[in-house]
Amino acid sequence: MSYRTARRRTRQIDLLRSQFAQADGLAFAEVLPAEQVEQALREEGAIWRDIVYSPLLTLWAFLGQVISSDGSCRAAVARVLAWLVSRGERPCTPKTDPYCKARQRLPEALLRRLTRQTGRTVHAQAPEDWRWKGRRVKIADGTTVSMPDTPANQAAYPQFTSQQPGVGFPIARLAVIFCLACGTALDAALGRYQGKQTGETALLRSLEEAFEPDDVLLADRYFGGYFDIAWWQERQVDVVVRLHQRRHFDLRRGRRLGPDEHVVTWSRPQRPEWMDEATYGDLPATLELREIRVRVAEPGFRTKNLVVVTTLRDAHEYAADEIADLYRMRWHAELDLRSLKTTLGMDVLRCRSPEMIRKEVWTHLLAYNLIRTVMAQAAEVGAFTPRELSFKGALQTMAAFAERLLDADAATAAELHDWLLLAIGAHQVGDRPGRSEPRARKRRPKPYPLLTRPRNETRTQLQENR
Repeated sequence: MSYRTARRRTRQIDLLRSQFAQADGLAFAEVLPAEQVEQALREEGAIWRDIVYSPLLTLWAFLGQVISSDGSCRAAVARVLAWLVSRGERPCTPKTDPYCKARQRLPEALLRRLTRQTGRTVHAQAPEDWRWKGRRVKIADGTTVSMPDTPANQAAYPQFTSQQPGVGFPIARLAVIFCLACGTALDAALGRYQGKQTGETALLRSLEEAFEPDDVLLADRYFGGYFDIAWWQERQVDVVVRLHQRRHFDLRRGRRLGPDEHVVTWSRPQRPEWMDEATYGDLPATLELREIRVRVAEPGFRTKNLVVVTTLRDAHEYAADEIADLYRMRWHAELDLRSLKTTLGMDVLRCRSPEMIRKEVWTHLLAYNLIRTVMAQAAEVGAFTPRELSFKGALQTMAAFAERLLDADAATAAELHDWLLLAIGAHQVGDRPGRSEPRARKRRPKPYPLLTRPRNETRTQLQENR
């Protein structure tokens, strides 16, 4: 590598780091250390010669694209052009073709690797008082994302079967594992919405490497089946889930622990079609699980009862109230998915091929982790927990500081970074238990009719009716 090429790459690494407001000497390691990025680029084969769109600059532009409110390739190229001109570098063309081709050359494995590394670094370095009774808790949840209606996307991620061809949009199912303590995404899996082994539980089982012995898996009732709990117990992972609606709770059975809890024995159901006989035979014939009835009392509402199932059977070490409070924290997974889909705009993806769709998802997750890391730093400085800070407030604050951080000298940048963390720490979310808001919009959309036939057919009909 020539001196000039090395110098250009160093400048680009500095740009990538300053884009996400990193500085030395903080409690957490830097989000994207230069050596980590270099190693990932080299080992994943992200090396090519391009006067402008090197692998690193392409990665920076892609990250900036997914966190911007516009989210277009044209705006991403405009940001690169403005940066090059401001640095006295050779300007790039304002056309988007070179940038789009460079994005296609970025390996999916590179984005997946950086996402996992950034998320797990913050998770591993979380202070002890951020954890639940000293345990590492990981929340799992699933959602769906839609994408442009292209033949390639339809073939990989078909639309709902109830929709007519050419009217619906391709849809994919996404399962994500979040750290309860700091909110980072530890791993994710993307698959088809329908078909064998495409459910959220199957996607979660494919992510078993994200779990370590003594972890606690926190999830909703969809993940509370016998085979799912047995699967995680075999891997020494404790489970806290809600009792599935098809199972009956009866305190007269099992070993009573208290007025609203007992230890009960579940028997192994018949082998499902998706499981082979060898795997079925290796599973235990019974499971001893603890069931806890939780009474949710809110002023003005009827008392609601729900049942939590857990493998944490020791009532002295894990009190029923503590288990109930932990299950309530499962709602953070919904908030994290909202941050990804609504705040970062991952709900409706933009790319037109399945390969680029997967890259776009991983880039969103990587950008989300970078923001979460800065929030963790702000929480450490302000003696908060990351869950007390606003994700959207952090994103807005970082966007306001980004341009000044890029142009500042070392001393000014350090001062700006300190104020950035203080500003993020000022945007705390309120403790609003039992908050209820109507899922309805006050502002009416424009009264356009729904498209009920393929667009080309509707367009032809309009032309004929002229």
